[in-house]
Order: sequence, then C-alpha cells, then structure tokens
Amino acid sequence: MTTAVRLAAPLLAMLLLLSACDRPQPVYNSRFLTFGTLTDISIVGVTHERAMRAVETLEDDFAIMNKAWHAWAPGPLTRTNNLLAEGVRFAVPPSVLTLMKKAKQLARQSDNLFNPAVGRLIKLWGFQSDTLEDHRPPEKEAIEKLLAAHPTMDDITIDGIHAQCSNPAVQLDFGAIGKGYGIDLAIEHLKEMGIQNAIVNSGGDLRAIGSRGGHPWRIAIRSPSGSGTLGFLYVSGDESVFTSGNYERNYLWEGKLYHHIIDPRTGYPAEGTRSVTVIHDNATVADAAATALFVAGPKDWHRIARQMGIKYVLLIDTDNIVHMNPAMKKRVQLMDRNQPVEISAPLTDTVTADRP
Repeated sequence: MTTAVRLAAPLLAMLLLLSACDRPQPVYNSRFLTFGTLTDISIVGVTHERAMRAVETLEDDFAIMNKAWHAWAPGPLTRTNNLLAEGVRFAVPPSVLTLMKKAKQLARQSDNLFNPAVGRLIKLWGFQSDTLEDHRPPEKEAIEKLLAAHPTMDDITIDGIHAQCSNPAVQLDFGAIGKGYGIDLAIEHLKEMGIQNAIVNSGGDLRAIGSRGGHPWRIAIRSPSGSGTLGFLYVSGDESVFTSGNYERNYLWEGKLYHHIIDPRTGYPAEGTRSVTVIHDNATVADAAATALFVAGPKDWHRIARQMGIKYVLLIDTDNIVHMNPAMKKRVQLMDRNQPVEISAPLTDTVTADRP
C-alpha cells in the first residue's frame, strides 16, 4: 500500500465522522389532548419508531392521570372528596396520595395563596365547566359562606396512607398543580426509557430536558392579551416554564371580565395581575408557584417567590408593567424594547446569577 493510500484511509474516516456529527439529529413531534388542553411532545436524537412508542406510552399515562385527578368526574379524586366531606378516616388512593402531600407542602409555603382545598369555590364560579358560555358571578352571600368556612390543606391530616378532614367545606381541585405533576412524571418516564433530549409542553406549560440538537430550547412567553408573544427565553439541561394568565379561562358579565384564578382570601378572581411566568427545575412547584404569585400580585410576589424557592419570575400587572428579578431579566428577551419594566431585588441571598 502506498503512503498516499495509507494517509487517505484515516482522512476519509475522519471526514465521514465529522459529516455524521454535523448531520442534524432527528426530531419527532407529536400532539394529543389531555388535561383539557393540547399537549405537544418533541423528542430528539432517537429513531422514529422509538420516539413513537414513547409518545404512545405518555399518552396512556396522561389519560390515566387525567381520570385519577379530575375533580368533577367519577374517579379516585371524586371518591376522595366525598370521604373528606364525611370527615372519616380512610385509605387515600395511591394516585391521589402523593399529589395531596405535595399540595399540602406547597400551600403552606405559599401562605395558602395556592390553595387546592377551595374546589367548592371554583365550582361556585362555574369554572369546573368545560364551556363558560352564559355564566354569571355567584351571589355575594354564597361566596361569603364559603369564605367563613375557610377551607385549607391544613384541615387534612395525613397519616401514612390514611387521611381525615376536619372541615366539610374542603373539596380538592388539583387544577393548579396536576398538570405540573403530570409533566414531571412524563419526563421521568422518558428518562427511564433512555430519552435524554425532549420537551413536554401542555398548553404552553412545559418541562424540557437536554437540548435540541445541541442548542437550548427556545421558549416563547405569551403576551398577556392571550395572543402574540411578549418575549423569548432559552432553557437547557432540565427546567420547567409555567405561566398563569387571566386570558386562559374567563367570561364576561355586564362588561367585566371574570377569570378562573380565584383569590382564596376574597373569594373573587385575583386582581392586579395579568400573567405570571416562572422557571423552576420542578414542574409541580412551577405550576403551583405561578398560581400563588398571580394571586400575590405586584406588591407581594417577591416575598412568596422567596418562600417557595423560586429564582426566576416575570409578572405583568394590570398597568402592563413587567416585574422581574435580576436573574430573570438576564434570561428574557422582550419583543418590545419600550416595554415598561421594573426590576426587583434579587430573590436569592447568595452570590448567584440573581444579580443586576
């Protein structure tokens, strides 16, 4: 073999290897309906057949979770609510128990601004319905009666697999945490299947792992009007991005908009906020925190975020002012350079990214 041939062989192999490295990784995209919204799955770097099997598994998982945690249809959570109202000690269904424990902890950290025990109040406003046509606000007296009962997660005592409730006004509604917990379980299931790069996006709330072909995932932040884009941020590694907004579920009555994020202190839709976006490594925490910070509003979101361990927050108030902590400001690219912005004090005490 000549010297030229001996040199050409490894050179050709190297060129082929570089060509393979430059080739874009396959991306598999799929969509299905769950939790009353469209869920989009993107999986990167595996074969079409493997990604398709993974999505089919997740779709089955979400269907089971949706049935287990639905507060208004027959299932484990409905049975749990009936037993809570009776005040008896009972064995909690496994599909509900873990979520109940997480809800108790997050409610306490949020000063009960995230309060999944107010299901009766949600139903009173009509937000348990799939359609909101021809709805009207409840009577003031009915709201005050439920407020006087003051249902919270602290009314539930959990002992191992058993629970008992001391307040018959408690009715669990996991609408502000179930989607996040479901996404966490879906991501963990993907990891168990050996998938390292994926995103699970349910109605704009998501958790992403890995990257998209070596590049961070580009996430759009919806405008508080409900249409259009306020800005973008990038996530990589393993992070969740959740948003609560008054545009998601609402109805008009006599010219006033009533949205589904109820302030458990007043019994009425929370005021002062249009939307809140948070980033956290855990989708369950991000889901609950987005609701709690929406209720806290522009005056108290910073305190509640610190209590809940949230390091990235963007809140838009009803005057269309964007409130962010310094770490979030570094990550967000706003579309409108003239957008009014107020930067808060850092959310962390140590020297971290949360510095101006």
